Amino acid sequence: MTSLLVDSHCHLDRLDLAPFDGQLDGALENARAHGVGHMLCVCIDLEHFHDVLEPAQQHANIFASVGVHPNEQEGEEPDVGRLVSLANDPKVIAIGETGLDYFRSEGDLEWQRDRFRTHIAAAKQSGKPLIIHMREATTDTLRIMHEESAGDIGGVMHCFAEDWEAAKAAMDMNFYISFSGIVTFNSAKTLKEVARQVPLEKMLVETDSPYLAPTPYRGKSNQPAYVKYVAEHIAGLRDTRLEAISEATTENFFRLFKAANSI
Repeated sequence: MTSLLVDSHCHLDRLDLAPFDGQLDGALENARAHGVGHMLCVCIDLEHFHDVLEPAQQHANIFASVGVHPNEQEGEEPDVGRLVSLANDPKVIAIGETGLDYFRSEGDLEWQRDRFRTHIAAAKQSGKPLIIHMREATTDTLRIMHEESAGDIGGVMHCFAEDWEAAKAAMDMNFYISFSGIVTFNSAKTLKEVARQVPLEKMLVETDSPYLAPTPYRGKSNQPAYVKYVAEHIAGLRDTRLEAISEATTENFFRLFKAANSI
């Protein structure tokens, strides 16, 4: 398996392409120049699913997911059948992103919890793993994962920013822990400790681009090339080589997202 990095979570349809003359190919070439071999373009609403899928259909090293983000309140509300149907495309290798986010939403959030359960059911029916977003909703997220037997299909806790106890609970349910640019922030002391402790065989890296650019680009628009800085920082935290992080996280990606191996 190549030791090239995989950006396990990005939003290619939302990148700032101004530095690349408006061309996605420029961002992809920059990613390759930084040692990024593959990327997963993640869906947040069904209205733009085509924009997520199109780069995956045009490039062998790009994959896609299908799902509706927990904060999306406009647009189509997915049901299990709709998600499973869209996931039938061979370039779709995951269901999500889904989960719970109590930071941006207020009031009775039972609709978020119901949507989360729908995505878990779709993942189990389609046989494709979950991409889970969890923000200020740790207890409910882990509870629903347990209640709905999400571990039967597994997946990844994307952009993980919680403590070791939450990481361990997710890993005990067959989930990988994905680190984003947040781990490079000076203030993320608890998360840095998690990055030191997570077993290499349970780790992924991501950008969540165009959001959450890592140091030294914090506050600027993020892009898949910058996943290298996430991996380098984790390597430093663990006193190991970048190549060790690259090799492990790439192998983990293709182990988790089995559908990617057949494309």
